[in-house]
Formats: sequence, C-alpha cells, structure tokens
Amino acid sequence: MDTIKIDSFHVIGISIRTTNENGQSAKDIPILWEKFMSEGVLDQIPNKIDNSLYCIYTDYEKDHTQPYTTILGCKVENLNVVPNQMVSKTIEDTSYQKFVAKGNVMQGAVYNEWVKIWNSELERTFTADFEVYDERSQNPENAEVDIFVAVK
Repeated sequence: MDTIKIDSFHVIGISIRTTNENGQSAKDIPILWEKFMSEGVLDQIPNKIDNSLYCIYTDYEKDHTQPYTTILGCKVENLNVVPNQMVSKTIEDTSYQKFVAKGNVMQGAVYNEWVKIWNSELERTFTADFEVYDERSQNPENAEVDIFVAVK
C-alpha cells in the first residue's frame, strides 16, 4: 500500500467520546450517526465545501484500545462560524495509508475493514484517522468508503 500525503483541512460536526473497550463504540457511534441524520446536522454546517461526510477518530488517549473522540461532520472552508452544540477540528497535514471498505455498511463493511487495520502492522500515529462517505457510499448495501489512517 502506498502512503499518501493529505493537506490540512477543517471539519465542523458533532462528536462523542467513546472507546472500543467492551464494544462501547459499536453502541456510541451508531447513536452519533442517528443524531446527525435525524437532527439534520448536515444542513446546519456553515461553509461546507461539499456534502461528503467525514467520520473522524481523534484525540486518542493512547491507541485504538483507549478512549478517543469520534466527530461526524463535513469539510468546511474555514472555522469562522461554529454553531452551538457543534465542534470543529483541524486535521493537520500528514501521511496516510488509504483503505477502501466495500460492501454493505449496515452489515459491517466498514467495521470489518477496521478490524483488518487494527490487526495489521501499520506504524500508526494515532493523531486523526477518518472515513469519507461520498457519492460512492450513497447506496448502503453496495457502498465504497475510503478510510485514511495516519501513519509515521
């Protein structure tokens, strides 16, 4: 796999603090998605570059076995206006390993790809990893989701 460099960018969205311990993230992250969709968060994000959704994993206490923050939002032009109840995050330019999850997202296609990543020998930085849900992921039964993992 090739390492790619991604320039810094800004995201505004909603967040939750979670952990992979005892399957907690498998409960928390779907709740975050449900809130995002049911409350029309997409339409409330100012200065969006496009409607692609970014699911970011950041503020790791140590690694993927320890607590971290998940942010669900959109890439934005700037952070001048951050609505109440939302958070902002700047993803610094760094090197990433790109993975592509293919299949039914409701049946764990993205999660299954993460299991492979967790069990790999990647030299991760645990700064900010993210998934991109764009036009290729519109059909949840046959989706393609890009996963970017920060590496040394």
